[in-house]
Amino acid sequence: MHRSLCRQTVPWEAVLALDGVGPDRLPAALASDPRVRTLAVPRPVGAACARNLALNLVRTPYVNWADDDDLFPDHAMAARLGALEQAGVGWCAGWSEDLHPDGTTTLWRCPAPPGRHEAGDVWTYWRSPADTIPIGPTTILARTELVRAAPMGGLVQGEDYMAAVGITSLASGILLPLPVYRYRKHPGQMTAQPGYDQLESAAREHAWQYGRSLRSLLHREALRG
Repeated sequence: MHRSLCRQTVPWEAVLALDGVGPDRLPAALASDPRVRTLAVPRPVGAACARNLALNLVRTPYVNWADDDDLFPDHAMAARLGALEQAGVGWCAGWSEDLHPDGTTTLWRCPAPPGRHEAGDVWTYWRSPADTIPIGPTTILARTELVRAAPMGGLVQGEDYMAAVGITSLASGILLPLPVYRYRKHPGQMTAQPGYDQLESAAREHAWQYGRSLRSLLHREALRG
């Protein structure tokens, strides 16, 4: 991840949420980079809580969630930042790719189509909790105030589903028809661990219901206004 950030063509700053481990575990390249700051959570609290606490340290106008074992294509930040600022929207996302151990990639086109989406519309492409999520959470670059209004949900997994649904429900945005994030496939990833599927359906149900309720409430308030 760090190497891919160093190849970006726009300024960036990273905040690392260390969930129950100390900064002494950081590789030397990260520890010596002034653009990298850390939040060492004193005890393990899970990804959702650790990331939300790290959000307190963000001082950039835009935020992109990311996992430390993944990476960004070289154009990822510049392409989304340019589209976001030009359109004056709250977020900009794209497609993603699975990066396999042999170096090959598989493109994933999310169910939400490319183009502009008004607040709440992305959720409508998530037909049911069992279906594919409507947009890739880590492909979203969003205004910081928007991310703070829709942070990670308090789930043991699927917390990023909540963030994606919340961000796209609170503000309009743009989906670009190009890959902006690469998921590195490997045996150690969380989704490959035994027992991961036990709570996946419940997490999806919770995030889906959250999106439906949020969209309904915001639509109702808009009609009243």
